[in-house]
Amino acid sequence: MNLRDLKYLVAIADHRHFGMAAAACFVSQPALSMQIKKLENALNVQLIERTSKLALLTETGKLITEHAKDILCRVETIKEIAKQANDPYSGKLHLGVIPTLAPYLLPRIIPRLTKTFPKLRIYLFEEQTSHLIEKLRQGKLDGALLGLPLINEDFIAAPLFEEEFMLAIHPHHPLTKRKTIRISDLENKTLLLLEDGHCLRDLALEFCHKANATESKGFQASSLETLRHMVAAKAGITLMPKLAYQSNDGVYYLPFNSPKPSRVVGMVWRSSSAKKILLHNMVEQIRKCLSKKNVVRVINTSIVCQK
Repeated sequence: MNLRDLKYLVAIADHRHFGMAAAACFVSQPALSMQIKKLENALNVQLIERTSKLALLTETGKLITEHAKDILCRVETIKEIAKQANDPYSGKLHLGVIPTLAPYLLPRIIPRLTKTFPKLRIYLFEEQTSHLIEKLRQGKLDGALLGLPLINEDFIAAPLFEEEFMLAIHPHHPLTKRKTIRISDLENKTLLLLEDGHCLRDLALEFCHKANATESKGFQASSLETLRHMVAAKAGITLMPKLAYQSNDGVYYLPFNSPKPSRVVGMVWRSSSAKKILLHNMVEQIRKCLSKKNVVRVINTSIVCQK
């Protein structure tokens, strides 16, 4: 048994197909199949259930694959530690970002990060929170920008900023006569929300509960931009994070009185990460960048262990 065999096993678990797994590993299908068979013989257990179309893990195969992923992740960490010892601010960084944040935050911070870390190649991945967390666990991501706090997740977390929500309404809506609005003003109102999987949806539902408002049952949006266009089309009202504010987009944004609904956004990474020095420094750079923008309230608290 060697690391190559474990990589092949994980590839089959990911693709559930020998041909696709072989292509992902840049080997021929017969070569990959032979190595998996040797691994099964060495362990004296069946790992793969072979069908005419799919390659499915047996229950034992699933357990062993989880350990294989952990081993491969630790091996990559060893390699990164060696690289980071020479220059912690160079190499590759795989960074995840949630969809309700990526289009509005990244254009504000990426120019500064690329200038501050010229030897660093940043690869960005936009996915929902659950997918980012899983990729962090597997070592496929080095860090992620998402909403805090996380529940039952053992990561290092660095709060970056608190972002308030505004009420997004059509410019001809009666509430545009107001300069601000109270949460209680939305009692019995119906709001357009995002679809399941977005952490922002959970915050919006919590807000609706506090305001005695309800969710529109006839529509769920896949993105904030869809919500924006629906509001502009007089299809309803919604909550919009302040970073997503745009002028002249056919939407009127009404701020809330205190207590303002808001979310906390932070950077998270594994406590064992070899890139903790880089990520710690990147957190400080993002905070400095956003302090100059004066759009959100930057949080300068210490990095904490998320649990």
